[in-house]
Amino acid sequence: DGPGYEPADDDVAGLLREAVPELERFGLVLGIENHDRLPAARLAALVDAADSERVGICLDTVNSFGSCEGPAEVVAVLAPHTVNLHLKDFTIRRLAHNMGFELTGTPAGRGRLRIPWLLDAVARYGRCTTAILELWPPPAETPAATIRREQAWVGESLAALRPHLTP
Repeated sequence: DGPGYEPADDDVAGLLREAVPELERFGLVLGIENHDRLPAARLAALVDAADSERVGICLDTVNSFGSCEGPAEVVAVLAPHTVNLHLKDFTIRRLAHNMGFELTGTPAGRGRLRIPWLLDAVARYGRCTTAILELWPPPAETPAATIRREQAWVGESLAALRPHLTP
């Protein structure tokens, strides 16, 4: 997707099928990241339409909130297809005026993401061999302060994740 480019599902399925021979030729696996335009079931159908182990899902634990789907729903549908995991923890809080909510990134282990459950759910299918720690620190007063915050979050996140990772 991009500005002015939101292809229909049938078009995407065709593009994926066309890509499979090249993916096989180079020994690559294509991971399609879930996001706010397509619900998890439609993404799973696109992967199924490609009909190849060379096409899977890059599962981001927060992106599908934009299509009104939380992690439990998304993981239930996309875990069997997941080839890469974007591990992103988050919190949801009600705004002070009680008229809506704010979804904000947190260091791994400090938010609402049930990390052991997520890792177990994805590991059950054996396709996902990589994970990326993705952080969404809110911007600080300066770029340098934002970088310091992100560095601190990396350390805290790695400490929280170590007990759940296997070499």
